[in-house]
Amino acid sequence: MTENAGTPPDPDRSAADKDEREDTSRGESQDTSQDGPGGEASRVRWRDGAVPARRRHHWLRWAALAASFLVLVAAGVGWWLYRKLDSNIRTDTAAAAELRAYEKERPPSVVHEAQNILLIGSDSRAGDNGRYGRSYGGSQRSDTTILLHLPADRKSVTAMSLPRDLMVEIPRCRTSDGKRTDKQFAQFNWAFEFGGTACTIRTVELMTGIRMDHYMVVDFSGFKDMVDAVDGVEICLKEPVDDPDAHVKLRAGRQKLDGEEALGYVRARKSLGDGSDTDRMDRQQRFLGALVNKVQSNGVLLNPTRLYPVLDAATKSLTTDPGLDSLKDLYALVRGVRDVPTDKVQFLTVPRQPYAADPNRDELVQPDAAKLFRQLRQDAPVTVVPADEPARRKNGTGHASESTNPTPTPTYSGNNAAADLCKQ
Repeated sequence: MTENAGTPPDPDRSAADKDEREDTSRGESQDTSQDGPGGEASRVRWRDGAVPARRRHHWLRWAALAASFLVLVAAGVGWWLYRKLDSNIRTDTAAAAELRAYEKERPPSVVHEAQNILLIGSDSRAGDNGRYGRSYGGSQRSDTTILLHLPADRKSVTAMSLPRDLMVEIPRCRTSDGKRTDKQFAQFNWAFEFGGTACTIRTVELMTGIRMDHYMVVDFSGFKDMVDAVDGVEICLKEPVDDPDAHVKLRAGRQKLDGEEALGYVRARKSLGDGSDTDRMDRQQRFLGALVNKVQSNGVLLNPTRLYPVLDAATKSLTTDPGLDSLKDLYALVRGVRDVPTDKVQFLTVPRQPYAADPNRDELVQPDAAKLFRQLRQDAPVTVVPADEPARRKNGTGHASESTNPTPTPTYSGNNAAADLCKQ
């Protein structure tokens, strides 16, 4: 039988209902000041500042949408930056095609996991580089050439400089107008003028027996911008430098060079040292070592905001073979050597001496050069020591003298990236 409206409520049951409501709501109280029809509260307040479930879900949805938007923006910016850096790199397809045409003449790869990369510093006066000197009738020559050897274990890096005045055999090469040069004995940097990158690579391979897996051509502007991107490199000079030809004027003592000053410093020839190309190569090697050290010691590789300007400057200055013409390819290359200690990033110059027929030119010192080429070709360790190493007795050729050991391990004069330019 149903209770009628006049039946008084049961006090015990009312108390139980009240307790149940309080337990269920965990302390929520109703604000009936704005009750709607039916007497139910239209707004609920929570104790201790808690937010009702409906409002909480509302804000969670907005937070999720905002986070998704930020992720999309970040991804878009990242993709744009990637494409920009990737598009900076120029590909030399003509050199790649020329090398394929002479594939049968090229040496084979001996240790496939190792990498040999030819770095060519072009002295082209095209574009922004015109202010750095006269043009050779529209042609260009290799100002600096370095054979970069990355061993299979990636525990070291060896950079071997090849003098531009070195007398070598230059093979028959295809010129830019489609003609063919004759095979000839001439100074090394003529190869780049005759037939560009492909002719230079074939000349190096003919001389060393080492196959070049990749190549990069870097111009003046790119080097300058990279130095600026790392906020300069510190050097020390015993005497002031004033070289109008190299566009550089520096005071004596410790100082930090910006990109323009650094370019003049590594290009100067007449006003520094003995004025030889040999002395300039040594200076270039030491400065490149200091640049590598600056990049690693300042955490540039791990800091995106500092890494991007370096990558932008580097990629803008590069012309590469098709195997290295993307940011992905370059990153894979750098990733393999980024953990190499700076004291294992070593620089040396091929053993050479003044050319007998012309002291203004160089020639290889044998058998020292052949031994070095064999070590690099077979991925054997190469030991580089400072020129003034007390325990080492130099015999005047850039190669250590023989010891009492019947089969001594050859060592070569050079330096590494950990060396301090102000302690040289």
